[in-house]
Amino acid sequence: MSVQVTNLQNDRTIEVATTGKLTRADYDEFVPVIESEMKKGKVKILFSMHDFSGWDVGALWEDIKFDMKHFGEIERVAMVGEKKWEQGMAWFCKPFTTAKIAYFDQSEIDTARSWLQGE
Repeated sequence: MSVQVTNLQNDRTIEVATTGKLTRADYDEFVPVIESEMKKGKVKILFSMHDFSGWDVGALWEDIKFDMKHFGEIERVAMVGEKKWEQGMAWFCKPFTTAKIAYFDQSEIDTARSWLQGE
C-alpha cells in the first residue's frame, strides 16, 4: 500500500492519496494529521483511490473507530476513484458521518477540490 498525505493547513483540507490495500499502519500515518487539524475546527478530506483494492481487517477496524470518534468533525469528504464499487462507498459512508460526501471520477479531481471548498 502506498499513502501520500497532503495537509493544506490554510483551510484545514487534507488530501489522502491511496493505492493498493489500506493497512492499519497507513492509518497511523494519516489519522494524526487529520486529528491535528480537527483541533482547529472541522476538516475537509479528499480521499483519492488509484488502483485501490480496499482495506485489510486492521484498517477496517481503524476506519470504524475513526468514524465513530469523529462523527461530526468533518465538513466534507470528496471520494475520488476509478471503479463502480468505490462510488458505492460514498453512498455507504453517509450514515456514519454528518459530513457532506460526494464521489468523483479520477478525471474530475479538480472539480472535487472545488466542491470541497463549497464551490
